[in-house]
Amino acid sequence: RMCLSARKLGFVLQRGFITEKIQTIKTTKVLRCRLTIDQAGAVEIPQAPLPPIQPEWQVAISPRRLTSYDPWLRHKTTQRQIYDDARAALPPDIDEMIFFNEKNHLCEGTITNIFLQLKTGEWVTPPISSGCLPGVLRARKLAKRQVRAKIITARDLENCESFWLGNALRGEIKGKLLLG
Repeated sequence: RMCLSARKLGFVLQRGFITEKIQTIKTTKVLRCRLTIDQAGAVEIPQAPLPPIQPEWQVAISPRRLTSYDPWLRHKTTQRQIYDDARAALPPDIDEMIFFNEKNHLCEGTITNIFLQLKTGEWVTPPISSGCLPGVLRARKLAKRQVRAKIITARDLENCESFWLGNALRGEIKGKLLLG
């Protein structure tokens, strides 16, 4: 994903150099590593402990809307002010905030992709065209045909059989939607 985004955005990417930098990380602790590159190819890998992950997250819907045609939403970048603001404003009893777009289609969470099991039993995730990041976990599930990309409405979300969130770092987490 990083290679595709770097190429699309015109960034220099030296895979060998990045691999070498990653291999210098020596630890026995579980860490969250955030690999960033700038346009010139400079690499940073800040690290932080990964806190324990709760088996179920309390989830609220953001009043702010994403713009489905925003090209930055299709790439994992540091251009994420709307997500950072939402995370910073999370009440203590809320673990994740999810977003709809200007067409009222479900998009993603601040740090997660979304997966719903519909009443039919089918598992779905929002399409990239709704304005979501093509996350690694999401791509894996699509490739294995565990989910299908489909436009998801508020009604789909409210009436779904099961609601999950996830990303490659944290895995899949059951969501409990808090309405109102």
